[in-house]
Amino acid sequence: MNNIASVIQSGRAVLGLELGSTRIKCVLIGEDHAPIASGDHTWENRLENGVWTYHMDDVWAGIQDAYAALKADVESRYGVKLTHLAALGVSAMMHGYLPFDKDGKQLCEFRTWRNTMTADAAEALTSLFDFNIPQRWSIAHLYQAILNGESHLPSLARLTTLAGHVHYMLTGRHVMGVGEASGMFPIDSQTGTYDARMVRLFDEAIASKGYGWKLLDILPAVLNAGEDAGSLTAEGAKLLDPTGVLEAGALVAPPEGDAGTGMTATNAVAVRTGNVSAGTSVFAMVVLEKPLSKVYPEIDMVTTPTGKPVAMVHCNNCTSDINAWAGMLKGFCEAAGKSVSMGEIYTALFTSALTGDKDCGGVVNLPLFSGEPVVGLNEGRPMMVRTPDAALTFANFSRSLVAGAMSSLKLGMDILARENVKIDSLLGHGGYFKTPVAGQTILAASLNTPISVMETAGEGGPWGMALLAAYRANRQENQTLEAYLSDQVFAHAKSVSISPDAADAAGLEAYTQRFSACLDAQKAAIAKLS
Repeated sequence: MNNIASVIQSGRAVLGLELGSTRIKCVLIGEDHAPIASGDHTWENRLENGVWTYHMDDVWAGIQDAYAALKADVESRYGVKLTHLAALGVSAMMHGYLPFDKDGKQLCEFRTWRNTMTADAAEALTSLFDFNIPQRWSIAHLYQAILNGESHLPSLARLTTLAGHVHYMLTGRHVMGVGEASGMFPIDSQTGTYDARMVRLFDEAIASKGYGWKLLDILPAVLNAGEDAGSLTAEGAKLLDPTGVLEAGALVAPPEGDAGTGMTATNAVAVRTGNVSAGTSVFAMVVLEKPLSKVYPEIDMVTTPTGKPVAMVHCNNCTSDINAWAGMLKGFCEAAGKSVSMGEIYTALFTSALTGDKDCGGVVNLPLFSGEPVVGLNEGRPMMVRTPDAALTFANFSRSLVAGAMSSLKLGMDILARENVKIDSLLGHGGYFKTPVAGQTILAASLNTPISVMETAGEGGPWGMALLAAYRANRQENQTLEAYLSDQVFAHAKSVSISPDAADAAGLEAYTQRFSACLDAQKAAIAKLS
């Protein structure tokens, strides 16, 4: 305890901050990279005028609340004040659209990854570039705004993501880590920056609009992990800590998205490694050793925080429906006069899922709260479907929830399997894996691939961002991120690996076929239920 207090007092601790979909979390790490304190703030997106968004006032109120909780945790544990840091880094939910004018005025609402309003733009740009452009990418949102003739575009001076904006406010630098930048606009892994051919094609496509900017004028500069992304300014320190205790000067890592921090937190940044991050959304990322044979609309091509090409399957929906059913079950327990915690309900759901029929007994769950491009849907209507002869037991119901959360991901990952993409290790992290064994077992069977979960899996993205900040501060000359993580962070990490059971895999393959067959019913519900 005294050693940790000394690290904090002498300004050698490192901070990772991540703005997730439902939680803003700060994690402080010591010199051994282990977490020593944390603080968080719960928030939720808003659906306003058909747009999923967060208000910037809520962003800063949440950051300050999470940081205040971290400070209180430090004082409670170690009896010292947090006055200065060696380094820090900011990450956030990936991509989306956040435009500003030359004076820093926000030009429209923050359009998050969850929106599926850019189908026309994504299709047009995919055709123009011969490269898959997902709907949530910043360039798709920008081009859709152009197609819509939105009035703010002539004033556009800076386009960024949530992580990039918070970083800008803390440092004054309009930069982006390459992993997050690869979800703004395609990256050329040979040059480590935006693809020059595609930049030229985009500028040519919009030249007739007569805007006073070109694409590279508004996009952030691209940086690799470990590069100089600025330092915490006095104004930035006051934004983090309005009490004025935190001092300026800490080194700041290039901002990243939650995809990049997930790769870092699971040591999945080397070729033939991958990870599955499962929470409100779910995405799998596999670092490729060779390009895919063609463009797939279900597969996003992004990069690691050091620019290596990554195949990504991103699904907008994962645990939201499990959370909704868990809340309903808690209400049932309360109505029955039983006191049951949410943790106990989640444990019951996940563990019961292991005892259900392998194919869920004919019960099918479509947990689609929002649109899901992987299955071709621009909106969602959560549905539970079953045939009259289905075995509606609690175990089958639970299994359909836990398996259904991964069905869209499985459909995308099956494409990589057909492409014969080699994966040496696939690591899971996020809330889906919080109950030991259950989610891990079902995902292993769904993907027919061994899934490992580290002891540190619960630390997630904020810890991954802290590791990137530590690499920024501590890297030796020519030391790669892969070497830093393997040698100095994960050398003695413990993990549990579960291999797929053949009967489970066959059952969940049959379940996925039923899931796919029910998508027409989902389309009908979208059409009829507004």
